[in-house]
Parts: sequence; structure tokens; C-alpha cells
Amino acid sequence: MIHFDTDYMEGAHPEVMRRLVETNLEQTPGYGCDDYTARAKDLIREACGQPQAAVQFLVGGTQTNATVIDALLARHEGVLGAESAHINVHEAGAIEATGHKVLTLPQYDGKVKAADVEAYIRNFYRDETYEHMVAPGMLYISHPTELGTLYTLHELEDLSRVCREANIPLYMDGARLGYGLAAEGTDVTLKDIARLCDVFYIGGTKVGALFGEAVVAARPERLPHFFSLVKQHGALLAKGRLLGIQFGALFTDGLYQRIGAHAVRLALKLKQAFVEKGYKFHLDSLTNQQFVCLPNETIDRLMREATFELWGPRGETETVVRFVTSWATREEDVDKLIALL
Repeated sequence: MIHFDTDYMEGAHPEVMRRLVETNLEQTPGYGCDDYTARAKDLIREACGQPQAAVQFLVGGTQTNATVIDALLARHEGVLGAESAHINVHEAGAIEATGHKVLTLPQYDGKVKAADVEAYIRNFYRDETYEHMVAPGMLYISHPTELGTLYTLHELEDLSRVCREANIPLYMDGARLGYGLAAEGTDVTLKDIARLCDVFYIGGTKVGALFGEAVVAARPERLPHFFSLVKQHGALLAKGRLLGIQFGALFTDGLYQRIGAHAVRLALKLKQAFVEKGYKFHLDSLTNQQFVCLPNETIDRLMREATFELWGPRGETETVVRFVTSWATREEDVDKLIALL
């Protein structure tokens, strides 16, 4: 079988594993109070162009979203996000479990528009009964989105402007950020994200690490007492150096960028094959997730030799399916899938 289900099916990139094995028997302080973690934080600050940024490592994406959103919001506030946002659809109510509501906005291929954010906030405070309602306290976006699409620099600048005018934080979920940064034609850089977002995270779990995400706050005052909140949410790793070592490896010699570029190149090779064979796409993605409309008989035939995800309920005659490449995807597996088509 060949596998295109998601981008965290394997363990870790060999270079990450090599560093973990090399340091395995060393003794270091816990909870990230070690030299490896300090070095990794410096590498991330340098890559982001934010020497004063606060950086904290957490164990996984859901824990990161729940912890950051809880930290950014007051008790009476909720988080604005697209209807298709990960926090609204695929996190089992983790945000609501912290006492905060997800306030949904229309989605456009997974993205939200600045005009909709602005209108929601304006109309909320025009309602004379707004004190009885959940206040919009922040904006959540992801890059890439749940549908593999990307914000342009202009779109991010507009969202950042609206949030700062409303004095609410802009938070970016970067679970697949490495693949977004490597996409062909993108005009968004890591430094742009660090400049325009109050808080964001750099995904490791889906981009070459065994586990872990790096939260970056260019405005540290947005996350007071964050370390304690991370522990409250069960997102703090006692053997914290394991996260520092992994992100240190990912941000040395351009490994994070190379990982992203590899996955995107193979995803676009697969995309081109679907185009040439006449299949239609659910939407246009330039990242490592490709969403294709396939006849059900084709799906059943492919599933004998390949795994992938149905994206939503199975249709009567055809269904949207998702194929995902990663840092570990092999060219020969992509060639085999293309041959199966």
C-alpha cells in the first residue's frame, strides 16, 4: 500500500532523529530550561526577524490552539474564525471546553475576508444588547487553511489592520506552515507573518518533528503568564529539551524550508497528473493538500492499493477526496499513484 492520508504518518525526519539519538543520554533541566531549547528559540527569533519575541514549545496542535486562545481571550469573549476553521470543525469542541465560543464567519476556500471581520465587530457593538452576547475578542486564521489555500500578503495586511483597529489579537494556526511558505508563487514570508500576527505557531508535528509546535508572540505582552497556562492545559512537556532539540534541527541549515519544498513539489506533480487525466478539483491548492472530485468506482479501485481521505460524506456518484504529501513522501509512491489513475 501507498499512503496519502496525512502528513504525520511517519515519525520524524532522519536529521531530527539523529539529533535526538545523539543527545539521548545527556542530562538536562526539565520544562524547556535547557540550552538546546534556548538555542532553538534564538534560531526561531532570527528566522522571524523578531529578536524580542516570546517563544514557547507545546506538545501538539489542539493543545496549542486551546491554550493560546484561552490565554488571549477574556472570560466573556469568543474567537472569530471561518466556518471551515480547524477549531470549529475538527477539534472536538476543545475551544468551547475552555469556556470560549467559536464565532463563525463565511469562508471563501477556507479563508476569511477582512471586510467580514470588520462588519461583524461593527455590528456587534451597534446592537444595544451586546453585553448579553459573546464578544469578538480575537481572530483565528490558519495558513495554509483547512483546504490547503493560502492568504496573500495583501489579505494578511488587511486582516492585521482590522484587528489592530479593533484592538483584538490576530492569531495564526501554522500546523502546516512549512508547506505554505514553500508554495510556488506565495508572497508571504515568515517575517511577514511575525510582523502582522500578534501570535502564531510554527507547526512541527506535520512538518518533520515527532511532535511539537512552536508558539511565537512578537508582542509578548499578549501572552502574560503563558508558561503557567501551558501547564494548566496539559501542553507542557517535562522533558522539554526533546522539543528544543527537534526545532533546533529543523531551523538549522534550512531543513524546515527543504522539507516544505519537497512535499509541495510532489503534491504539484500529482496535481498535474490529475489535470492531464481530466479529473476535476474541488478547489485550487498550491500546497501539500490536494482535493479532487473522483467517481466512486475510481475511489474503490484506488483504495485497493492506496490510502487517502474522503473529504466529507460519500456522494451518490462521486466524492471529494484529499491526497496529502509530506516531507517523507517518496517520488516512486507518487509515480505509482499516477500510474493507478
